[in-house]
Amino acid sequence: MSIVSDVITTHLPGKRKTTPSGWTSFNAPCCHHNGDSADKRGRGGLISEGDTVSYHCFNCGYKASWQPGRPVSYKLRKLLQWLGCSDDAITKLTFDVMRINEGVEVAERKVELPTFETVPLPPDAVKIADIKDFNKFSIAVLEYMAVRNLNLDDTDYYWSPSLAYRDRLIIPFYYEKRIVGWTARTIAADKKPKYLMEVQPGFVYGLDEQGYNKVFAIVCEGQVDALHVDGCALGGSEINDAQALLINRLNKDVIVVPDRDKAGSKLVEQAIELGWQVSLPNWDMDINDIGDAVQRYGRLYTLYSIANAAESSTLKIRLRAKKWFT
Repeated sequence: MSIVSDVITTHLPGKRKTTPSGWTSFNAPCCHHNGDSADKRGRGGLISEGDTVSYHCFNCGYKASWQPGRPVSYKLRKLLQWLGCSDDAITKLTFDVMRINEGVEVAERKVELPTFETVPLPPDAVKIADIKDFNKFSIAVLEYMAVRNLNLDDTDYYWSPSLAYRDRLIIPFYYEKRIVGWTARTIAADKKPKYLMEVQPGFVYGLDEQGYNKVFAIVCEGQVDALHVDGCALGGSEINDAQALLINRLNKDVIVVPDRDKAGSKLVEQAIELGWQVSLPNWDMDINDIGDAVQRYGRLYTLYSIANAAESSTLKIRLRAKKWFT
């Protein structure tokens, strides 16, 4: 029996029975999550064949499965949640399976929830919405925001008259309503560095905005892209264990939208390993990221195109990626 089967079996309800054909039947936990009435007739079925395990609900039709060499899929993670498995246990199982698939010996390893200290913003930083007397530098920042389709009600944008920051747009990083970091992006095309940043290990931008009313969480690379679609940003093209834990704890469909470059293709593979969905929308080939898409198509269509292109099948994602990244 596999570690996946072990975890599922441990969380099955006590009231269950096994049929002669090998199915274990119990009240399906998925039905009321999928628009049907709660199952009271034992219509949920689980069967193991070797190390392969499959779940099928004969009431609402929900299916989830796992076999050696595959990641723990989004559907299987949802099933485990509905069975009462903790987020930490699901995350541990996901990473354990990843290591087994990679041929790495699974060591006892606990991914700890990261903590973030409150930090100050750059010197003399003020909310742009509170500025009463604009000068040429603050006006230039506003003009940059207009060009990039950034609205004052997206977040608390800041600006500083300090020499090092007066030609930069400052975006604070919030976690549990506290400022735990920031990025200051230059508005000048030829100025380096492009970003000045204060960021703590494991941080994911936009977590505070992923409320209970949201069905899915869009995960991208950059903070400005995340603002456009009210999503989350990794701050790069790699997902570390702490970030994966924070995102999985949202208990939402996770849709990863990579930048259209070599690093983005690697992010796709990480998303597949984590069992997350990937969206590679049918955008024009010169559109490299969400920001480009918003400038050409607008926010509403960009969001629609992301949701419409979301895919969970590993095969379909990889086939689409071959075309998308060329």
